[in-house]
Amino acid sequence: MDYKKAASYWLDKEKESVRMDEITLWQHMESFIKGHNTCALSTGCNDFVRCTPIEYEFKDKKFWLFSEGGLKFRGLEGNHNVCLAIFNSYTGFGQLGGMQVTGTAALVEPWTAEYMDLLAYKMIPPENLKKLHTALYLIKITPLRIDYLCSEFKTLGFDPRQYLIFS
Repeated sequence: MDYKKAASYWLDKEKESVRMDEITLWQHMESFIKGHNTCALSTGCNDFVRCTPIEYEFKDKKFWLFSEGGLKFRGLEGNHNVCLAIFNSYTGFGQLGGMQVTGTAALVEPWTAEYMDLLAYKMIPPENLKKLHTALYLIKITPLRIDYLCSEFKTLGFDPRQYLIFS
């Protein structure tokens, strides 16, 4: 098996692809992100990997995920690089819609201004959380690159796979 050849497939295709302008592409991406609320979050370090389905909010070009805990934190402890996937159910080859977001994760301390801001954004009364046996953890993911596959782009004259790199 030639893993390098297989891994370079999309990178090679990107060299010849018909690209959409970044402003229009971002509008499509943001609409897709806001049209969903659940992702698959991948974390890992050393020989440990975990992929967790989890609800997210998208605010200020960042993904925000509340969590009670779990093995995803084992991966985050040793590696803050993450990938999350958002996708439509498969209904046919001409109807594809899916996104991979590569980024960095940071934990937001409970009850800080940033934490309270997201509670307000989600309209969660802080008193409700204080009744829980444990505080909810808040993971903030800052995208570095988003790869977006959208069959609709072909009808607009662009390659169906587009990407943005964030600085």
